[in-house]
Amino acid sequence: MKFGLRSFAIACLAAAAAGIAPAHAQKVLRFVPEADLRSLDPIWTTAYITRNHGYMVYDVLFAVDEKFQVQPQMVDKYELSADKLTYTFTLRDGLKFHDGQPVKSADCIASIQRWAKRDVFGQKLADMTEGWTAVNDKTFRLKLKKPFPYTLDSLAKPSSNVPFIMPERLAKTDASTAITEAVGSGPFRFVKEEWVPGNKVVYVKNADYVPRKEAPSWGAGGKVVKVDRVEWIYIPDAATAAAALNTGEVDWWQQLPPDLIPLLAKNKDVKIENTDPLGSIGLLRFNHLQPPFNNQKLRQAVLVALDQNDYAIAIAGDPKNGKPCASYFTCGTPLANTAGSEVLTSKRDIEKAKALVKESGYKGEKAIVLDATDQPIVHAQALVTADLLRKIGVNAELAASDWGTVITRRASKEPVDKGGWSILHTWFVGPDIVSPALNSPLRGNGEKAWFGWPTDARLEELRDVWFAAPTAADQKKVAEDMQKRAWETVPYIPTAQFIIPTAYRTSISGIIKSPVTFLWNVEKK
Repeated sequence: MKFGLRSFAIACLAAAAAGIAPAHAQKVLRFVPEADLRSLDPIWTTAYITRNHGYMVYDVLFAVDEKFQVQPQMVDKYELSADKLTYTFTLRDGLKFHDGQPVKSADCIASIQRWAKRDVFGQKLADMTEGWTAVNDKTFRLKLKKPFPYTLDSLAKPSSNVPFIMPERLAKTDASTAITEAVGSGPFRFVKEEWVPGNKVVYVKNADYVPRKEAPSWGAGGKVVKVDRVEWIYIPDAATAAAALNTGEVDWWQQLPPDLIPLLAKNKDVKIENTDPLGSIGLLRFNHLQPPFNNQKLRQAVLVALDQNDYAIAIAGDPKNGKPCASYFTCGTPLANTAGSEVLTSKRDIEKAKALVKESGYKGEKAIVLDATDQPIVHAQALVTADLLRKIGVNAELAASDWGTVITRRASKEPVDKGGWSILHTWFVGPDIVSPALNSPLRGNGEKAWFGWPTDARLEELRDVWFAAPTAADQKKVAEDMQKRAWETVPYIPTAQFIIPTAYRTSISGIIKSPVTFLWNVEKK
C-alpha cells in the first residue's frame, strides 16, 4: 500500500505526461476487486474481473436497466423496417475515444462483429445476420436474414461477454487473440503506465465523456463519474483486506468472505450490504475434451454424489446467503424448472457413484481440479469437489494458483500432463444463465463452446427450437427439454445459488444495486 519517494516521483511524471493531476490532489476511490486483472480484453475472456474493467473503459450501444428493459446507450435513435429485417442505428453526439478520435459507425460494426465470434448470444446474432453497412460516420445498418426479435437483447447483453465498442483498429484483431490496449469511449480512462499486475490498476475520470440524461439503472442511464480517480488495489489475503477496510486504507471491498462479516460488522464506519438482487450460481465444469471426464458415465457419477448443500455452506457460510438450486436456469427467474432435477435433489448415493466410476472403465487417471486460492468462491468449491472425487474413487489433485492463472490455464485444451485441466470451478451472476440465449456453459458446440468444450448436437438443436418458439409457454417447455438433456450428458453441474455481500466505508454513497459492479455514480465524502 506504500511506496517510496522515487516511485512517487515517477508516478507523478507519468501522470503529468498523460495530463492527469497527481493522485494526492484528487478525490480517489480505493477499491478492492474480486481478483487480479490479468487480461485487458473483455471479448477474449469471460472473466468477470475483465468484464468489470471493460465497463470502466468502454461503452455499449444498448444496456439493460433494473426492470430488464433494453435502453439505448451510445445509440441516440434507431428504426426497424416494416419487414423487421433492417435496423438503422444513429449514434449520440459527442462520443469520443480516449485517444481523441470520434466514435464512428465503422468502430461499432467491427466491435460487434468481433464480439459475435466469441459470445454465445453474439454467435446466434451472427447466424441471423446478412450484413452490416455504414451509412455515414454516425449511422449504420444491420440487415437480417429473417426477423430476429432478440436483436436488441443481444446488443444489450449485460454480462460476459459484453458487446463493448472499441476503435476499429483494435476491433479488427482476431477474436482468438487478446488485445493488449484498453482504449474505449467510456466514463473512465485506463492509466496503463500505472498498471502493476498483481498489485494495482488505475483509472481516471474521462473528462470528455458525455453521460446520458436519464438516471442510472443497472448498466443503463447516465454514467456520471463523481470521483477523479479509481485505484483497484488487489489484496489476495482476506485478513489483510479486512484490516485495510477497517482502518480506512481502502474504501470498498467488492466481495466479503462470510467468515469476516462479524469482524467488519462491529465497525460503525463500515456498511455490509447485498447489492446483487438475483445472486449468483456456482458451477462445476468438466473438461469434455480430455480424460477422465470426456467419459459421460464418469460425469454422471459425480452428479449422483454431489450435494448442493455442501457447496452452499462452503461458499456462503450461512443458509441465509446460500441454498441449493437444481436448475440449469437461474432459480427465481421464468425459465427455472425442476425437469429431471431429481438426479440432483434425491438422496445422495456414494455407492451408486462408485459403481458408475467402475462401469465407466476409469483406470485411475489423474483428475486436475483448478483451485484459485485467492478467490473464495472458487477455492471453497474446489475443496469440496476434490474431497467428493476421492470418496467415489477418482484420483483427484488440486492445482493451487491465483485466479489470474486459472483464467489463463482454463483456455488450455492440452492433457493434464501438459498443463491442461479436468475440472474448473467458477460462478455466473444470475442474469448470465436465465435463458438458452445467455447460458454459455449450456452450449454443446464443441471446440467453439465455452471452456470445457462439450459437443452435444441435441442441445444445440433444442437451443435453435427455443429461439423459434412462438410463445413464452413454448419456450418454457423447450427449456425443460434442454434441462432433461443436460442432466443426461452433464455439460456442467450447478453447485449452489448464493449471495456474496459487499462492504464499504460509510463515506461512500451512490452504489448501484446490480448483478454487475459499476463504479460510476459513486461518491466519496
